[in-house]
Amino acid sequence: MSTPATAPAAEPASRASLRKVVTASALGTTVEYYDFTLYATTAALVFDKIFFPDASPLVGTLAAFATYFVGYAARPLGGILFGHFGDRLGRKNVLIITMLMMGLGTFAIGLLPSYDSIGIAAPILLVLIRLIQGLGMGGEYGGGVLMALEYSPRKRQGFFTSLVHIGTPAGVLIPVGLVTALDAALPGGAYDDWAWRLPFLASILLVGVGMWMRFHITESPEFVKMRADREVQSLPVREVLTRRPATVVFSILAKIAESGLFNIYYVVAITYVTTELDRDKTPVLLAVLVACAVECCTLPLFGALSDRIGRRKVYIAGALFQAVLAVPFFLLVETGQFWAYALGMTLGLGVGHAAMYGAQGALFSNLYPVNVRYTGLSVTQQFGATLGGGLSPLIGTALLATAGGHWGWLITYCVGVAIMSALATTRLAAGEARPDTPEPLPTPAPERTATP
Repeated sequence: MSTPATAPAAEPASRASLRKVVTASALGTTVEYYDFTLYATTAALVFDKIFFPDASPLVGTLAAFATYFVGYAARPLGGILFGHFGDRLGRKNVLIITMLMMGLGTFAIGLLPSYDSIGIAAPILLVLIRLIQGLGMGGEYGGGVLMALEYSPRKRQGFFTSLVHIGTPAGVLIPVGLVTALDAALPGGAYDDWAWRLPFLASILLVGVGMWMRFHITESPEFVKMRADREVQSLPVREVLTRRPATVVFSILAKIAESGLFNIYYVVAITYVTTELDRDKTPVLLAVLVACAVECCTLPLFGALSDRIGRRKVYIAGALFQAVLAVPFFLLVETGQFWAYALGMTLGLGVGHAAMYGAQGALFSNLYPVNVRYTGLSVTQQFGATLGGGLSPLIGTALLATAGGHWGWLITYCVGVAIMSALATTRLAAGEARPDTPEPLPTPAPERTATP
């Protein structure tokens, strides 16, 4: 014989479920950015020699960043594909598939033979792996953020979705830390020869933990209610694009600076320091570690602030801060000093980017109703990230090359996208806290078996 749990027990169970969902989503974001950050960092340091050895250093780096962009280019398709299934079948199962695609792709790169071993097949295989990873990454973000948002109390959505976003600087911190440690600990040339593969192979550990956690979470309560009310859309992407075109366009423009400038601060900066300034890579990598560690702490602060004063205010302030920071950032980098690298990157990542990213999850998610939210958020995120983060290493490196290694044109790009995104965000009033949205349903406590 069993008896229902008493009512008060449901609330602790709900909090426990929220903690589990946020942790699983943050870990998924960590795997996501571990993958792309590790590739971007290794592309800036090694891949020109491993996969494009016949090119000059700058051209080889451009080629490596072109394969980096391939992964980004596949993200919008992945967002539409997995957003469709996430809105129709549920968030949880889609997130299991996307983590496998990203994680196994990263592991496979660690096993990939070099150009010297198999010739042109090496870069071709690299591109194919990047395509698969890009598809998976396109579906990962929307589901992870929505699970946290749809479990959260409405007035704290900014805070809890910002906890998921900690996976981004953590996903930078871990691989850059591994690269820095390996480069410092191993004999000269060992990292470039073979040790670069170790962080790729180690990614399988994160994937294993992430898969275990995702198998042990339950479906989003808002999605369960929407499906019970028979409000599932047959073609969510059509609903998003035909009925909310202005929202899609302005949210994509708002996203570009957040994603694009993030990659300027560490991908292009690393390339500039090691290629144009011809300085040692260790200090700049350590500076990235410091900045990412700070951002892990500041993201929830800005997320909580967005709950109090509004998502758009925090997001716009972060964009304008980065516009003002552009010239001082490169003046600091040009000194070649560790303290200057760390200060510039900490201001860029730990303040400017953190303000935008901390408010972003709740801001963009609330632009769309539950029955098309996975698709809408994925379209916003992935098209914006492709035009921003995917292109910025290519644009940044090309602008440096065009200007003979000077950063003048690059400053114009940074300021321009920051102001554009700030202006676009002013049109996203629907993303603020929505009082008409019901609170998530508490997760029922498990039944307790009566003692005979």
